[in-house]
Amino acid sequence: MNIKSQKDFFSGLMFIVVGAAFALGASTYSIGTGARMGPGYFPLVLGVLLAIIGIAVTFTSLVVETEDGDKVGKFAWKPLFFIISANLVFGACIGGLPMIGLKPLGLIVGIYLLTYIASHAGDEHKFKEVAVLATVLAILSYVAFIVLLKLQFPVWPAYFTA
Repeated sequence: MNIKSQKDFFSGLMFIVVGAAFALGASTYSIGTGARMGPGYFPLVLGVLLAIIGIAVTFTSLVVETEDGDKVGKFAWKPLFFIISANLVFGACIGGLPMIGLKPLGLIVGIYLLTYIASHAGDEHKFKEVAVLATVLAILSYVAFIVLLKLQFPVWPAYFTA
């Protein structure tokens, strides 16, 4: 077996594993039928489709010749660290951290922190652009989740409420 594109090969394997895991996890729920879908139907179908896409990508990586072999490069630790950290901080802002006594900071503060921390994952960081992006995201998120969908989670820090 001769791998002609490492990137596609490993991406395809990842799709297969994640798709199979979703399909396997969905099989523990009631699947139902196409006309009367159960809670496991949609994740099962998505998992199977993702696995099929993974098989196609993996097959393509073995058949289609690429110019440089599409080698897998060095692992990008900096972007990985900042993106994961931004999401963890956002989760802590929405739910708080009761075991250390941190009350929820709310959606708005969470979005500003998420955007600011995630912006450090790139090579350049412009504070003014990040502030504008965070403001737009905060407004759109407020309108979408609080006003239109009427979701019940903190918008502002719990320290401001009684």
